[in-house]
Amino acid sequence: MKRSILARLVAPLAVASFVLAGCGGAGDGATPPKSSPEQIARGRYLAHAADCAACHSATNGAPFAGGVKLESQFGTFYGTNITPDPKHGIGKWSADDFYGALHDGVTPKHKLYPAMPYTSYRQMSREDSDAIYAFLMAQKPAATPNIDADVKFPYNMRFAVRFWDMLFLKDTLPDASSGQSADWKRGRYLANALGHCAECHTPRGAFGQMDGAKTLQGGALGRIGAPEITPAALAARGWTGADLQAFFATGFARQGSAFGEMHPVVYLSTQHLSADDLRALATYLLGDVPPNAAPLSTVKIDDPARLAAGRNLFLDSCAGCHGFDGQGKPHVAVAMDGNSTLRHTDPRNLIVSMLDGIEAQRFAGVENMQRMPGFADVYSDEQIAQLANYLRATWGGQPGDVTADKVKSLR
Repeated sequence: MKRSILARLVAPLAVASFVLAGCGGAGDGATPPKSSPEQIARGRYLAHAADCAACHSATNGAPFAGGVKLESQFGTFYGTNITPDPKHGIGKWSADDFYGALHDGVTPKHKLYPAMPYTSYRQMSREDSDAIYAFLMAQKPAATPNIDADVKFPYNMRFAVRFWDMLFLKDTLPDASSGQSADWKRGRYLANALGHCAECHTPRGAFGQMDGAKTLQGGALGRIGAPEITPAALAARGWTGADLQAFFATGFARQGSAFGEMHPVVYLSTQHLSADDLRALATYLLGDVPPNAAPLSTVKIDDPARLAAGRNLFLDSCAGCHGFDGQGKPHVAVAMDGNSTLRHTDPRNLIVSMLDGIEAQRFAGVENMQRMPGFADVYSDEQIAQLANYLRATWGGQPGDVTADKVKSLR
């Protein structure tokens, strides 16, 4: 069960220990005991919290039958079958086998690479592991074969992972916030063990290990980045506890909507959390004593004419959806005014969004966002830079320092 694909597969790594391995396949475990309806229901909730479907349920495929295509710089991988099918899934696994995969990265067949985030799931309680196991074993078996990963040497070597574990596998992860309240402690478990937020939002070291000294300070996901989500960074971009709760529950907040890798996190996982757990998650991210959300800073532009070209591009291609004053349109496009992506010091996510566009987004209830077209074939590198600078300086409080070379590097 792996949440964000790119977070573990396209980060710059130096060894084979950070490529995805399947966790399906038959073992020799005993026939699992019958589970109570209450345990299965709890397992369903925890499977949502752990975001199992993101990597194990392919579009138009059977639930949890695998087949999700995961592309990376190391090759192409596919999410595995974790239905109770005895041949292709985990039907012959025992609860002990399942816990071993989550806690130690070991299956009845082989050692897992830490792309399967047992580095975070290791903190999961045995009770919760057993509940998820009970839920999965209650699902309809799907005789869907696993697809072998296309991984070249040396990344296909598994034995090195045991040495990696000796060096980097820890029982707990460092905290980026502080607190002692019941909400903070519950949020810590949700974020670190179940939601495994650090797997995406923490920088990686030379050997693919999470940098514990920089917990939640942002991670590289290839062309895009998982932003820093420490209390100070969230507050600097205008986030409050109420905003975070709304964002995790619906995919929307006044700072914008979930898109890219974060959209399936909300759609498949956090929108299913209870109000109490949403509050706890927000409390952990901001701390028991959250910093005040920073007001939008004003950027001094020595030469306003520098932004004129970007403004014209915005009026020509963006204002129809995002509003002439950046106020956005319900069910169409988010507001630009105070948008969290514009307020981020790193412009790469903004640039990639403008180049590639954003697919239509479904959210909880009836809310949807229309597709945003990409402008890679419409505007030059210089024009994309001009548009980015206008947006960042006008509504993000950031300097207009995006260059054409920066855009070119992200095409």
